[in-house]
Amino acid sequence: MADLPNYYFRVRENGALVFRVDTENRHRRIEMDQIAVVNLNREEVKPQGDTQLSNDDLEEINRWMTERKTLLAMRDIDDIHRAVDYLNTTTQWAQSKATDDQLEEVTDALLLAMHDLRTVLVRKKADRVMKS
Repeated sequence: MADLPNYYFRVRENGALVFRVDTENRHRRIEMDQIAVVNLNREEVKPQGDTQLSNDDLEEINRWMTERKTLLAMRDIDDIHRAVDYLNTTTQWAQSKATDDQLEEVTDALLLAMHDLRTVLVRKKADRVMKS
């Protein structure tokens, strides 16, 4: 059991619960003691109960927070690239496979979503051009 990490992060929306992993106990079982709650949005670490977080605890939590933010940012941009692919496949579907009833079902929602997206993209592009 020596290969287990010293900490376990149970991911939840906006952060994680942090557990200290203990395998060096008399029962030789894995024990996990919750030591903190992490909120990524507020960059907040709250010790659990009366727990006093050590420098090692805080260092590991901060390392995890940095890695998690990087991972989430990569997932966000990957989702956007997938959305571009979905738009292309949706266009192909509408042009070549969709029935009139299917188009009737989705056209208004797609047009509104695309109009909203276009408006935001044009405004953001103009802001970037004005800054440079």
